[in-house]
Amino acid sequence: MNGSEQDVHPATVVFTWDVTPGREAEFETWAHGVNDTAADFPGHRGATWLRAEGSRHRYYTVLNFLDEEHLETWLNSDERDEWLERLDGIAREHRHHTTGLETWFSLPGEAVPPPARTKMVLVTLLAVYPLSLLFQGLLAPWTQSWPLPLRAALFPLVVVPALTYAFMPGLSRVFRGWLYPAHRTHRPARRTDRHEAG
Repeated sequence: MNGSEQDVHPATVVFTWDVTPGREAEFETWAHGVNDTAADFPGHRGATWLRAEGSRHRYYTVLNFLDEEHLETWLNSDERDEWLERLDGIAREHRHHTTGLETWFSLPGEAVPPPARTKMVLVTLLAVYPLSLLFQGLLAPWTQSWPLPLRAALFPLVVVPALTYAFMPGLSRVFRGWLYPAHRTHRPARRTDRHEAG
């Protein structure tokens, strides 16, 4: 992997759609059409749709692009503007950019706003610090004779999977009440038929 590839950071944006009652079928037809157009844009990595349980009129889209530049190209394109014009009277759009940490703090099968960034950073630090301590105390001494690129590669190879599959899911459950205080009074969203849209 070269330096330019290492600098690429996937970009994600979350849309909330408030659909006019009785026009859900029109909105879903529109969603399929706008996805076909978005998929032709470079860097498009698909999207996931969710429909809020208990509300036939609210939908969510999580849209993914290779990086921020490709995402902005689509969001500011004439093609997307034309599709939004067709949405007039059918639904209203609300947009929420994400930081990239949200993947570790998602609630399976539920569409809720991500926690505050400060909370996500604090919980992530709680996970990273003990892992870093264990790595430096147990593994790092054995790699002192390795070339620097190999030593540098070992840390993320150990820490990232441990965070993703073990530490972060556990900490997210432990701190769920603090991370999602408002969620206690909301019903979870249910996943609709999965298709892609932008």
